[in-house]
Formats: sequence, structure tokens, C-alpha cells
Amino acid sequence: MKRNIPTLTDFQVVISLMRTGSFRAASVELGLSASAVSRQISALEQRLGSRLFDRDTRNVSPTASGLAFARVAERMVNTAEDAMAEYHAYLSAKNGRLTIAGLPSVTAGLLPRLLRSFSVEHPNIDLRIIDALSGSVLEAVETGLADIGFTAGTVSARSRLAFQPLMDDEFVAIGAPDGPLAKNQIHDWADLVEMPFIAMAEGTSVRELIDGACQRIGHTLAPRFEVAHLATAGALVAEGLGITALPTLTLPVLPMERLIQRRIRDFGARRRIGLVRRSGHSLSPATTAFLAHIRKTGLLHSG
Repeated sequence: MKRNIPTLTDFQVVISLMRTGSFRAASVELGLSASAVSRQISALEQRLGSRLFDRDTRNVSPTASGLAFARVAERMVNTAEDAMAEYHAYLSAKNGRLTIAGLPSVTAGLLPRLLRSFSVEHPNIDLRIIDALSGSVLEAVETGLADIGFTAGTVSARSRLAFQPLMDDEFVAIGAPDGPLAKNQIHDWADLVEMPFIAMAEGTSVRELIDGACQRIGHTLAPRFEVAHLATAGALVAEGLGITALPTLTLPVLPMERLIQRRIRDFGARRRIGLVRRSGHSLSPATTAFLAHIRKTGLLHSG
């Protein structure tokens, strides 16, 4: 960096001296001694190779170069003040960006009401959502593409992520009103898996828990249809092509006006929903504010 580039202090001293017309008055305004203000101006003039002020023992007046420099100084100080105001707003979480990755069921079933109330408190924070399967959620957080993530299960101890449980998501049976689940009762899991079953694809958190529930009763699931998206599963069930079992957070994704839900007696597991973030990394003010907001809802506990 060239040594003759003025500093912010140089700009502020010139503006003050221009406004007050006196080294003594400028020193009071700046909280410096009059001799310090004089030395600052002399050093600046030497670096610029241009005289900014004519002065004698009584008077200080700007030269043509001084007037031109003062206009530049005003712009620079205003820009610096605006930039610092923006930065302080960032630190206080009044603005900034927050990117949240989450399972589709979480981004549809849990996040909307959280984001609505958070946006009321922090209207100028830019919120971005990445809805993806569990592995992609973890990758987005681990690579820094997302600030935090909502996923199911836990993360590997070897991962650079920290997992904090939020809630347990209970599985329910879903069917068409005139289908096998028409009778309003609690259904045994062993009976449900014998019905035409529409399953989520392998590799999803839902499928892992479904397969685990089948293993506990010594049954191998043979789905009639296997789909990758919740909306597809809901549409197939609504047409009477089978039943399914899904966590309750997924229900907002489904056409529940055309479906019914029933409790399962012995499914044996719940899907644990938790928050993931990068271990050993400081959180942005926007992320910190969002986590504080979640704590107010009772979902996230301190610690």
C-alpha cells in the first residue's frame, strides 16, 4: 500500500478543521490537542505534496486543493460511517443472511412457523432454505453451504458436525378413507406391513426406520411401490393404491384432505429430529439469533 494514501483520521481532521476554521476548535471537537491537529494536517500535506490550508497565528482558511480534498473526505467519512452502521446491524442480527438446510418434511412441517415468527423479529435477515435428503443436509452444513441443518437420526462421531436433538417424530399409518384403514382403531404394525405398502426409497431416514421396524418383527418389507418423494407417496395412497407409514412432520406435505391417519400400536421407534452445525466454528449473529428464537419456543435447550 502506498504511504501517501490518507487515513480515515486524516479525512476526519480535515472535515473538522474546514467546519470550525480553527485548530483549537477542531481539537475540542476531535478530542485532540491543537498541536496534534496541526501536526496531522502538516503530515498529510507533506504526503499529498499539496497545501490544504493557509494559516497564520490567527486564521485558517482552505486552499483550492483543500476544498477539493474536503469534498473527497466527506464522501469517504460518510461511506465509512454507513459501512460501520451496516456492520453493527449485522452484529446485532438486524440484517445478514441465514441459510438453513433441512429434510423436506422438516422444511414443510416445522420450519414455516418458526421462520414466520423469526421474520417478525428480524425482518431484514435474508433467509434461504435448502430442502434435501439427510446426506445432502449434512454435506451442506459440513461444507459451509448452510449455516445449520435439520435432519433425522444422529451424525457419525468422526463427523465435523455436532448434533443436538430437538424432538421425536412419531410414525402414523396413512391410508385412503375407504381403504384398509377405514376403521378408526389402532393398527398393529405386523398387520400394516401385510397390506399393499407404499414405501419411501432406500437411503431415506424414513425408510431406514421402516426397515428397522420390520426387522424387529421378523418381516421383510416388499413394497408395492417405492418412491423418492413424499408428495408422490401421498398421491398414490389417496388413489387407493396402498397404505404407508410416515412421521407426523411429513403430514403437511401430503393431501391430508383426501387421507386418514391411524396410530400404530407396536412400531417400536420414533424418528429423532435434531439440529446440526459445524463443530469448532463460530456462528454468525443471524444464526445465533435464530437458535435463540428456537430456544424461546422450547424446541432447543441451552447447552
